[in-house]
Amino acid sequence: MPRQVRVIGGGIIGLSCAHLLQKAGYAVTIIARDFPAPFETTDPIAKINYTSPWGGAHNRWVPPHPSLPAHFTRDHALSLRTYTHMQRLHATHPHTAGITFLKGIEYLERPGPEYLALSTPSSPNALDLPGFRLLAPSDLLRDGRVTWGCEYDTWCVNPMVYCSFLLRRFVHRGGKVVTREVTRPEEVFSMSLDEGGLAPAPDSKSESEKKGEEEKGEEEGIVAAVVNASGTGLVPDPDMTVTRGQTVLVAEGCDATVTRQNADGSWTFCVPRGFDGGTVIGGTKELNNWDVKPSAEVREELLRKFTETYPNILGGGGGGGKRRLTVLRDIVGRRPTRNGGPRIEGELVPGAGFVMHAYGLGGRGYELSWGVAEAVVEGIEKHVNGEESKS
Repeated sequence: MPRQVRVIGGGIIGLSCAHLLQKAGYAVTIIARDFPAPFETTDPIAKINYTSPWGGAHNRWVPPHPSLPAHFTRDHALSLRTYTHMQRLHATHPHTAGITFLKGIEYLERPGPEYLALSTPSSPNALDLPGFRLLAPSDLLRDGRVTWGCEYDTWCVNPMVYCSFLLRRFVHRGGKVVTREVTRPEEVFSMSLDEGGLAPAPDSKSESEKKGEEEKGEEEGIVAAVVNASGTGLVPDPDMTVTRGQTVLVAEGCDATVTRQNADGSWTFCVPRGFDGGTVIGGTKELNNWDVKPSAEVREELLRKFTETYPNILGGGGGGGKRRLTVLRDIVGRRPTRNGGPRIEGELVPGAGFVMHAYGLGGRGYELSWGVAEAVVEGIEKHVNGEESKS
């Protein structure tokens, strides 16, 4: 019988980890309070801590640089791996996975050294970003405030189309799901087989056979590892907090993901969801803000700033198109954020077993998802094979 791995969390990280663990030959069960459902029926208050539905979600390249925290280098590598996975999924499931490939456009008023480094003639696109091109001064916005710009190839997803696609594939391949709230990773080791979503096999072995299996650590019911993809971590972690984000979903589509860095440190952006999902206009980043209610004033400011930045979304380049975007919904989400970057490492918990942590990704869950999943599989394989568990 394949070794069991149980994944805590039914969001984008848990689903991605479950897929790659399944591919690696493990019998996988996802245990979570929340699972993907149609976005239109998802309660924004009851499900505010289920982060995945509220994402844009897309890939925005964040270049690493010596002036930035060290985890940016690791995270960039994870985003490149995720990009490759998204290419493969889109190629094999272009109409069902919920993935769209398109251009990403950046407008920066005060570019930091990490962006200026991409402009050096001696090393243009040193990070090998796909489709990367610096924008000429004539391509920048005419308001006189934007001083640097680029475009590149990227992807976006319709979150609940994509997450439902992943969940469906996981179950069709024999994966199990259990709807339950977990408060600590240790709980999952002691869950019975029925609770864990795996039905006990008929017991036809002799006592000596059972004893032999126990000595090898391969008897039915042994959990090789638990993946903590809970978002918030479920463990004491002084580096964990939340970043509140307010965005607004509009009915109109857009031909690119567009991001503008304003001189005051705020951001203006859009993420087309594709698959009749409209476009997310944003947005705010408010550390340690737990408020669940959207602000009508903030919504109007977000819409105004974006339409001024990219009037093409109105049609006709802002001349012969609409005067206003069609608002479908205000979105408030809590992004589980960890100071120092996501925790992606293994831990042997006394009295329980091996826990592979993968939490605290803030607003970068989708764009790092497959890279994180690869690291999780690698960490578990090292543990199973008796190697070093830290990653």
